[in-house]
Amino acid sequence: MDLKKYNPEGSLLRRDQLELLRMLQCFGKILDDLGVQWWLASGTLLGAARHQGFIPWDDDIDIVMFHKDYKKIEKALCNLESDEFVFHCMRTDPDYVNSFGKFRKKEGRISVSSRRYDYYKWAGIGLDLFTIEKTNYLSVSLARTVYKHMQPHTAKIRKNWIRIPLIRTIELFNFCLIHPICRLIGLINPKKEYHYSMATGWNKVAFTKEMILPLGKIDFEGVQFPAPSDVDAYLTREYGDWRKLPSEESIKKSIHCIDYRQEIFGNEQYS
Repeated sequence: MDLKKYNPEGSLLRRDQLELLRMLQCFGKILDDLGVQWWLASGTLLGAARHQGFIPWDDDIDIVMFHKDYKKIEKALCNLESDEFVFHCMRTDPDYVNSFGKFRKKEGRISVSSRRYDYYKWAGIGLDLFTIEKTNYLSVSLARTVYKHMQPHTAKIRKNWIRIPLIRTIELFNFCLIHPICRLIGLINPKKEYHYSMATGWNKVAFTKEMILPLGKIDFEGVQFPAPSDVDAYLTREYGDWRKLPSEESIKKSIHCIDYRQEIFGNEQYS
């Protein structure tokens, strides 16, 4: 497979990848100054381990921290003073419904097929900040299922005065009732597993503290960033055989931005 065709130098995707790298360095400094532990995760960690940088077709950056640490710094991130960046989350945008936050550029709008983006205050390129917490598979599966079946329907409502109150009602029901119940269920955790936090998704992925701490370093695009202590075990839990390249059809489906897909594949049809 010719990997260079996805992000050759000068392409839109490569330019945005390099900008995301700069954003990661800026955001990493903010998190370091706040005194919390964080690390590269998901596709970004996979790219670092397999490609020593971005997966050639990847169009975002993923980092993770412990949920308890995020709660300590959430207010500071939401009150971030920057002319260039914003922490996009439920607190800063009533139309943002993801349970994880996104460090975004204020300017620009990426082209995606999701109607939800039409309502967002900001839709520039950005990196995702996920959290993990000590809980069990049943608790995160229940939380994800309830939220997943309620919130997506609000994107179909065009009128703000109906959509936003409904979004907030669903959030209150989930975060103030369903999630506390799920966290009680999550106390039954003999394996001491960590999962992505409630309603985030990827509920089948489970980590152990020993895979993560003490944090190490990994090279990503020529820069050293925090990484789990056992990168191989971490990625194996998330992807299985992470060294194997996916099919081109899978790659097409994984690219979020319409402009990137058109640049790479032209007018070729894909689902």
